[in-house]
Amino acid sequence: MNIIDIQHITKDYASHRALDDVSIQVPKGCIFGLLGPNGAGKTSLIRIVNQITGPDQGQILFDGKLLNESHISRIGYLPEERGLYKKMKVGEQLLYLAQLKGLSQKEAMEKLKVWFVKFDIKSWWDKTVSDLSKGMQQKVQFVSTVLHEPDLIILDEPFSGFDPINANLIRDEILELKQKGSTIIFSTHRMETVEELCDHIALIHKSKKVLDGPKLQIKEDFKTNTYFVEYRGIIDDSEPWYTVRKTRELESNYYRTDIHLSEGVTSNDLLKHLVNKVEIRSFGENIPTMSEIFMKAVNEVPEA
Repeated sequence: MNIIDIQHITKDYASHRALDDVSIQVPKGCIFGLLGPNGAGKTSLIRIVNQITGPDQGQILFDGKLLNESHISRIGYLPEERGLYKKMKVGEQLLYLAQLKGLSQKEAMEKLKVWFVKFDIKSWWDKTVSDLSKGMQQKVQFVSTVLHEPDLIILDEPFSGFDPINANLIRDEILELKQKGSTIIFSTHRMETVEELCDHIALIHKSKKVLDGPKLQIKEDFKTNTYFVEYRGIIDDSEPWYTVRKTRELESNYYRTDIHLSEGVTSNDLLKHLVNKVEIRSFGENIPTMSEIFMKAVNEVPEA
């Protein structure tokens, strides 16, 4: 079951087409990475899902029903350009924002107490937002995004401005929210975060969707049947059933070589061949990283 079903969305701004017939399905309960270079159309799509703007063509289903105003309370949105009121006190502001999302003052107070303890920010309640550092403001805005326990949480560059400790804190909270049943969409340029957190991804480039699906399946699709071996000795590159792609020298007279296998040849075949020829320290398949997949998919898109 999909929580969001984006169907053939097109969006134009003056002479610029921001989205061109984009269709994406976001399964319930997953962490979904929305990827793409700057200007690809990610933010335009996020703004349409949040009903800040509307599409010129196409439609979006939320939990099987046409997206409408009643769904706003079931969505939490953390924009890349943060939007807290600088002169309001932190506690006052979070109470106000929580009530906009449908919580009573009593409910909001109970939930805020939990978050203020969890994030160790109890002393911030009476501080104004302008008194906080950028990272501290990020924490406050994250709390405002998830306080009403939305079914869908949309995070645009959620780790921007965080030091490693607080980035890990937010990462752990994202995983916990997923375990509690929320679906998380996040837009990010940090491919290492996509590697670690995402179950599904979609890549938008030049206003079009160029890639989407489960992350593990996409990695499988981009494999090149290439293996690495770290060893001492000499690997003969004259065999007809494999090709040596590249070799580089490591420390202590070790080398690392990438080897591409012909169709029908297995990794066991290669390992049996090598084990009697060189001293093997490490061996494995070259699994493409999300960064490599991103670059390959983007570079293969033809110029308009």
